[in-house]
Amino acid sequence: MAVRTFTQPGSLDESLATVDLKMAAAQTNGIPRSADAAKEKEQSYSHEEKNPLASHTNPKSKPGITFAAQDRLPKLPIPDLESSVNKYIRALKPLQSPKESHDTAAAVSEFLKADGPELQEKLKKYANGKANYIEQFWYDSYLNFDNPVVLNLNPFFLLEDDPTPARNNQVNRAASLVVSALSFVRAVRKEELPPDTIRGQPLCMYQFSRLFGTARIPTENGCQIGQDPTAKHIVVLCHGQFYWFDVLDDNSDLIMTEKDVALNLQVIIEDAAEVPILEAAKGALGVLSTENRKVWSGLRDVLHREEGSNNSDCLNIVDSALFILCLDYTEPQTGADLCMNMLCGSSKVERGVQVGTCTNRWYDKLQIIVCKNGSAGINFEHTGVDGHTVLRFASDVYTDTILRFARTINGQAPSLWASTSPDPAKRDPDSFGDVQTTPHKLEWDMLPELSTALRFAETRLADLIQQNEFETLEFQEYGKNFITSMGFSPDAFVQMAFQAAYYGLYGRIENVYEPAMTKAFFHGRTEAIRPVTEESVEFVRTFWAENPAVQKVETLRKATQRHTEITRDCAKAQGPDRHLYALYCIWQRAIDEEGAEMASSDGMDSTRPNSPNGSERVNSVIGSPGRNSVISDNGSISSSPPAHPVQHSMPALFADSGWDKLNTTILSTSNCGNPSLRQFGFGPTSGDGFGIGYIIKDGSISICASSKHRQTKRFIDALESYFLEIRKLLRQIKRRGTSQDKTASRAREAEDKHRPKSGRMKSRGRIILADGKAQTPTTESAAESDDEGLGGCMKPPSLESDATFTALPMPALPPTPPHSPSFKASILNSPRRRLELTPPRNARRVVKRPHPHVFS
Repeated sequence: MAVRTFTQPGSLDESLATVDLKMAAAQTNGIPRSADAAKEKEQSYSHEEKNPLASHTNPKSKPGITFAAQDRLPKLPIPDLESSVNKYIRALKPLQSPKESHDTAAAVSEFLKADGPELQEKLKKYANGKANYIEQFWYDSYLNFDNPVVLNLNPFFLLEDDPTPARNNQVNRAASLVVSALSFVRAVRKEELPPDTIRGQPLCMYQFSRLFGTARIPTENGCQIGQDPTAKHIVVLCHGQFYWFDVLDDNSDLIMTEKDVALNLQVIIEDAAEVPILEAAKGALGVLSTENRKVWSGLRDVLHREEGSNNSDCLNIVDSALFILCLDYTEPQTGADLCMNMLCGSSKVERGVQVGTCTNRWYDKLQIIVCKNGSAGINFEHTGVDGHTVLRFASDVYTDTILRFARTINGQAPSLWASTSPDPAKRDPDSFGDVQTTPHKLEWDMLPELSTALRFAETRLADLIQQNEFETLEFQEYGKNFITSMGFSPDAFVQMAFQAAYYGLYGRIENVYEPAMTKAFFHGRTEAIRPVTEESVEFVRTFWAENPAVQKVETLRKATQRHTEITRDCAKAQGPDRHLYALYCIWQRAIDEEGAEMASSDGMDSTRPNSPNGSERVNSVIGSPGRNSVISDNGSISSSPPAHPVQHSMPALFADSGWDKLNTTILSTSNCGNPSLRQFGFGPTSGDGFGIGYIIKDGSISICASSKHRQTKRFIDALESYFLEIRKLLRQIKRRGTSQDKTASRAREAEDKHRPKSGRMKSRGRIILADGKAQTPTTESAAESDDEGLGGCMKPPSLESDATFTALPMPALPPTPPHSPSFKASILNSPRRRLELTPPRNARRVVKRPHPHVFS
């Protein structure tokens, strides 16, 4: 058998730069880019070609649909400058004192007269031929982030329990999730995954190509994103120990059944248990991925010190894996503990050694986490993908597990996939190619500097975990159905709850952030919704004062309507935040170019690449720039600071205190989820703030709040009290018979419509309402009632309009660039390393176990 080699995932620089070339070519060839063109392209596929369900009986299912509309999606528009600054002023006004508001207005006026128009023209020139005017700057803000990614950047999803009892144990649940995840990988690679759409409008699917085989790789000059597009193995972490085995062949077909995977995982668990947990903790190298990025970069250099070494090859195997599967030995019991486990792991010290699950992670990659009792979740590296993308992955994986179980009952039950892999049990073993289906344990050479670094990384991580707390609310009294029946947008309704609860605790109005998805545009990510408005401030103050219920509800209605208007604007990429941030980056870029020219005039070489081997691509798109590196329009690079300091006057808008205020988030919120998720969340984005992930379901609202010990439980309790109180107010002003309960059956509606106003026999007994309360039937009356918990005081908005409000806000963390942009922004990528390595024998120790299909 040929020797299997693993290479470090290649940088995505070249593939992403190709996107810009394709954009330029498309413009030259006159290929239209618009919402209508993208929709027309998506609709060119017939219903039979697009619909994957029952595809095993549908030969018309057509590959290529996943990215079919990419070349037609409209470019992200650059908003009008005056419009953006006016929205900026309006967003700041409720957060400022009159004097601060006056100063901001003056700064904006000066900006419009001086630097603004020039920066706007430079941005337009920069964006010409680019896939997206904000994309590079957005990547830079993430990849230049030096602090640990755990609790700062990576979000988590907590999946609902598997509805099939047999799978609610660790091995079976993990095996089921792996097989479903691999089916999703196959669908993406074969371009058979139906694209995301909103009311028939296709969304950008680019992020799905970045989801698997991808790793965040730290370097001396910031991080870069690497990917192995041909990856076919997964890495399993158990008690901090690393194992790997192949799961796909070269055609991206599955080579293992669910039972095969379960056998592998059982053997791995048994093998990992042979090493005492206190001893295993000393070699749990995954904890190094929680370090400061510069420290982690230096430690990776230690691991890669010798080409072809055991450590170097082990690191390449981990980096290039499709994803990481974490098998935890704990069984968190509460919702808060489960959320903490999925976000950062648990911290537990025994005899001075960390034995919590926090060491059983690798935060630079997509992770599927499964607890001993079968509870499962996902933690993901957030630079290249937003929550909406990972939500689709999680939803399809969860759905597939249910449909596969259904097919064991009824073979004609539908499949989620357009095509499926041939049954591995029926294939000729020779058809799998060069694969290793037997688990292999990676045994790192624990050099003294690695052992020391691991100990210090763990203590710092334990500190970080202890500095944060988590609380959850699973509010079961009502959800989307009740909210819409009252005529409110569910997202806007919940956003007002956050502001009201916070004001009730602290008596202050603070900055709130919520992301809106802009994937209707090519390479779209998110825009910032600013939920604090003059209308929302009026509402919270009215709510907490002694005012009539009608007045409180009326101000709530105005606040939610304003929130809806802002959300619509942001979904159309017409919000001010991303636009102004891009202008800020353009200003930094101009300063850096001027400094580079001065350095060159002093005899310094401004064209040398900032790479040890001189082979780094200079016109890169995605790699992280160095702190003092610059790329100019012609591609020239300088990695050196200016020879002489140059004094520059910062544009007035960015020098004003309002800029810092709007970019310091106290309530960082994100709405993401569906019935496949139990919770969703992330860490706080500021030291005195809250991180709030929430899911609005038909009959419930799930919230996960985190903070650095800012009375998180009390805040959650305040939210629950608010939800109950606002329902009471809505009941008080509701007039019976003016609306219908959306949860009521059609038969109930017909009964209410045709119920006779008299009749002795049919009026006997008491009517039992949906909330469990009883009422003696009476003749219809316009009198107010506090008994009916469901219904509304006005006609609910149409599905067409409401879908915009509920579907578009999506998670994207952090809400603003994860650090305040330094004055020396840079565009240079870090050097990449690509090694052809032969795995040493001890890196491939085979864990023996019985297996029906062993092809290694």
